[in-house]
Amino acid sequence: MTMRVSADRTVCVGAGLCALTAPGVFDQDDDGIVTVLTAEPAADDDRRTAREAGHLCPSGAVRVVEDTE
Repeated sequence: MTMRVSADRTVCVGAGLCALTAPGVFDQDDDGIVTVLTAEPAADDDRRTAREAGHLCPSGAVRVVEDTE
């Protein structure tokens, strides 16, 4: 299963839940806006926390897509 993570920086409100929930996948820049550290997380823990971050993001800026092929 492949996972692809992205973030729409124009939608991000800087809540920081992504970086707190999945620090191996997301960070925040100096303005508090999301940055993606790894677009295709491989470690099980990073994949799990990326999914959680996608659900928790209040603005919907974080997107997690999983391909089952």
